Amino acid sequence: MKEIGGFFELELNKGEEYHKDAIKLNSARNCLLYIIKAERPQKIYLPYYSCHTLLEPIIRENINYEFYNINNDFNPILHKKILSSELFIYINYFGINKKIVDSIYDKNNVIIDNSQAFFEQQIKDVRTIYSPRKFFGVPEGGYLYTKYRYLVEFERDNSYDRCLYLLKRIDISAKESYDDFIHNQCKFKDRKLMSMSKLTKRIMKSINYNEVKSIRERNFLYLHEKLSQFNELKIDINYLNGPMVYPLLITKEGIRQKLIKNKLYVATYWKEVLERVKDNTFEYKLTRYLLPLPIDQRYDLNDMKFICELIKRYV
Repeated sequence: MKEIGGFFELELNKGEEYHKDAIKLNSARNCLLYIIKAERPQKIYLPYYSCHTLLEPIIRENINYEFYNINNDFNPILHKKILSSELFIYINYFGINKKIVDSIYDKNNVIIDNSQAFFEQQIKDVRTIYSPRKFFGVPEGGYLYTKYRYLVEFERDNSYDRCLYLLKRIDISAKESYDDFIHNQCKFKDRKLMSMSKLTKRIMKSINYNEVKSIRERNFLYLHEKLSQFNELKIDINYLNGPMVYPLLITKEGIRQKLIKNKLYVATYWKEVLERVKDNTFEYKLTRYLLPLPIDQRYDLNDMKFICELIKRYV
């Protein structure tokens, strides 16, 4: 029976999810696990420039895999034909590579990893993965589009006990809640494939997606206008759709550390890549020097101005 009365819960708006028709699971890596269990591919091709979490379900299910390189424009470099029994993962890096996604001719054996491109819509019948945690303050969750079904009734995940870092960041600071964030990250390793928690779904239904998308694009364009002269990446702004970050590539040591000292927290994507590639590759350069600058819905143009001034101080 429905519970009526008693104490109050968190006040959240009751709207609609952006990816309301997707399969709702408890993480993006488990979206890949779902695909593997549903299709049992003989082999999966994935980019050298990717997070180790992408490998977890592949290794877990004992699937053969092979890395491939990308060129300076983020196009995949493949030296062999992908067989019908194999799958090929392409990452829409930073949410600004839709042109490449659209140009992949044979999409029958492709997985589009839109973990960094939440606002991109699925291409019909193409396997597509999204990670809401990269865009919003939620403790878990993943969205998946696929026509292939893994016919198992999933247990629903619970996430109330993984919200400490989210609440602590509001009440105290990002710095003092960072250890809690890392602790939460560790809980995703080998986590059982389950449905998205009720809490994450409620939070995702409370978001003004049009506003979020607009703010992200505005902030991105401001940084691009001010910083593109320093950026070693060529960015096509004609395909913006609520991107994740502004990717600034400057081949100079020490900038990241100086930004962090000024409380501008820029991540490294992904340190493990340095162990996979040679030091003369584009992937090595990205891992070592890329500055993914925050442009999300928490920040206004005054924040973007501060970022620009800080960057110019150290370039």
